[in-house]
Amino acid sequence: MDYRFQIARRYLASRREVSLISIITGISMTGVTLGVAALIVVLSVMNGFYDFVRDLLVSLDPHVRVVAADGQGVTNADSLLRLARETKHVTAAAPYVEGKALLLTRTGSEANRVVRVRGVDPAMMDATAPPMAQGAFDVARGPDGTPGIVLPRRLGRRTGALPAAAGQAAQAVGLLSAPAIEHTLTNVFASPPLRRFDVRGLYHIQGAATGPQVFVSLSEAQRLFGTDDHVTGIDLRLDDLEQASAVKAALQQRLDAGRYAVRTWYDLQKSLYDVMRLEKWGASAILGLIVLVAAFNIIGSLTMVVIEKRADIGALQAMGVSRGDVRRIFLYEGALIGAVGTGLGLVLGLGLALLQKYYALVPMAQAESFLIDAYPVSIQWLDVTLIALVAFGLCVLAALYPAARAADIEPARAVHLEG
Repeated sequence: MDYRFQIARRYLASRREVSLISIITGISMTGVTLGVAALIVVLSVMNGFYDFVRDLLVSLDPHVRVVAADGQGVTNADSLLRLARETKHVTAAAPYVEGKALLLTRTGSEANRVVRVRGVDPAMMDATAPPMAQGAFDVARGPDGTPGIVLPRRLGRRTGALPAAAGQAAQAVGLLSAPAIEHTLTNVFASPPLRRFDVRGLYHIQGAATGPQVFVSLSEAQRLFGTDDHVTGIDLRLDDLEQASAVKAALQQRLDAGRYAVRTWYDLQKSLYDVMRLEKWGASAILGLIVLVAAFNIIGSLTMVVIEKRADIGALQAMGVSRGDVRRIFLYEGALIGAVGTGLGLVLGLGLALLQKYYALVPMAQAESFLIDAYPVSIQWLDVTLIALVAFGLCVLAALYPAARAADIEPARAVHLEG
């Protein structure tokens, strides 16, 4: 074993005359441990929330979406569908129609509410329907010819529009589109062309930035908004969510950029995802201050060790140990403090994160308002590796000044002062 490392280890483990040095060293090591553990736990929880929110939103949003660049709708949906289905990683493609309408109900605190109506292909939604809170995702026509509608849980309960219970008739709601309202305003003697729907189900979530969204069948949405055979765009599902950017690039190469715009799941909710990432790195910076303070303590601790061991340093230099080797001894001591503190922090942080992940030790406050009962955890090994490297690196950097000071000690003067 390298004699310089052995000396550094003895300096760290030996009982020192000045007890304050031991206290400061212990505080430094504890600070590194707590900082690393806190970073791992907090980032794992924030990663868990990110994955949870992403999965929920992707249950409503497609993996990739193709729309008209001018926002006027797509007329050649069939050719776009063929092109999309020929693209690698695409497992399903379906047209959709989207627009705003006035939701009319008979009861509830929000009897009339503007909603975003989304007309979908029921066949595509079989595997990608949002999580249901009540009823089923059914937008087909019933035995009496009335089409179905699916509402957000919160909107359905506030308006009193709930799916039919066993043996009861379905509750009905009405949708009045913007073109229908315009037609009524220009023809005062005409009754508004209200379209009736039966509430078939309530789903758990709704878009955070776009307000309540209701689902109807594609054909009913086309009738509601008077789009004939036009659609708003094409939604694509992939075999791997992470291939969305590659599919976007492939479609952009084959489509006219002046006519079509291609967006990934990230593009559709970019502002929300960016805020969540910013919060993650903001929390990392704040918690990283714990490790930084511990690193400053290492500077003070090792500087005091240099003062205490100046006679030993002078004796080593008198025996032929070079200034570079003296410098390495104290760099090794800083590295030992960093390694022990970082290692203990990794064990503590990963242990707490795994316990939360598998045993849900810390429940969510007001869990009834969420789809999860405990804080989610997702351990990303890249984050863990970066935390460990940065913490260890700061400890080594903190040892540079004391190591340089030790190397500058003159052997004769050090022995004379000690004597």
